[in-house]
Amino acid sequence: MVALTRKDMGQFLARQGILVAFVLFMILFTLANDRFLDPDNIMGVVRSSAILGVMALGVTFVVISGNLDLSVGSMMSFSTIVVLDLHDKIGPALAIPAMFAMTLCLGAFIGFLVGYLKLNSLIVTLGMLSAIHGLTLTYSGGKNMDIDDMAGTWFGMFGRGDVLGIPTPILIFLSLAAVLGVMLAKTPFGRKVYAVGGNGTAATFSGIPRARVVFSCYLVSAFCVATAGLLQASRSMGSQNTVGQGLELEVLAAVILGGASLMGGAGTIFKTVIGVLILGFIQNGLLLVGLPFYAQYVVTWVIIILAVWLDIAAKRGGLWSPIA
Repeated sequence: MVALTRKDMGQFLARQGILVAFVLFMILFTLANDRFLDPDNIMGVVRSSAILGVMALGVTFVVISGNLDLSVGSMMSFSTIVVLDLHDKIGPALAIPAMFAMTLCLGAFIGFLVGYLKLNSLIVTLGMLSAIHGLTLTYSGGKNMDIDDMAGTWFGMFGRGDVLGIPTPILIFLSLAAVLGVMLAKTPFGRKVYAVGGNGTAATFSGIPRARVVFSCYLVSAFCVATAGLLQASRSMGSQNTVGQGLELEVLAAVILGGASLMGGAGTIFKTVIGVLILGFIQNGLLLVGLPFYAQYVVTWVIIILAVWLDIAAKRGGLWSPIA
């Protein structure tokens, strides 16, 4: 009976351990600083997490399909720099669709390499991380970008505006999450994504166009990255060339925290949103208790390791390997 109880506890922690840890973090942060649950602080955390969250929504499709995308940080830098540069040259009405088109071309190229040429997604996107960073520096000439006439443009509405008191980035994040959530859970395309990630060979023999599904997932990811770049550019009205550097790890951490499996075939948009909020509140809590901002990098690393461990543990039904 004791062994059964321990097994059940191990399986529970493997599946819900990250939520248990989040609840404990929330309790500790609330006790350490009474400002943690202040409505203004909560709204600020959600708003600051919106850009990361939008990127995580697209990466969720890629991860569920059984692949990775480590290029999203560099791609977001590229999108932000491009839309800022084109804003002053051709105006925001043309700059925004032009930026989306260019970013989607990058996503299509990655999708072609991974989907149709069947190259390893880790190697391809790791290489594209450097390639897109170089492309960004080449495009900008190594210079940062700023909008000249900040007061005379409506461009700031995406990152700085609000609707009925709710910041626009939050509305865009939640609206996109709702649309993509329905696409993943209720459409034939979503079922194909799960099938390809769960067992690609079986999906192919079942008549599912595996290459096309993977290609489409990278297009979805690129669209979300372009949206995040738009939010970032609109929020700051200027940007450094490296604004997205390192975000790929935070995005991946949020997706895995939300329950998406690195092995593919599992995950939901709703849980990814929860994963984004978990990461945002933990980072905010660390700052409120007085830890320096660079401590977030260590905590993010620990969270990634913990999330991967719990993901593998959930697959084998326990926290510890039976062989050990």
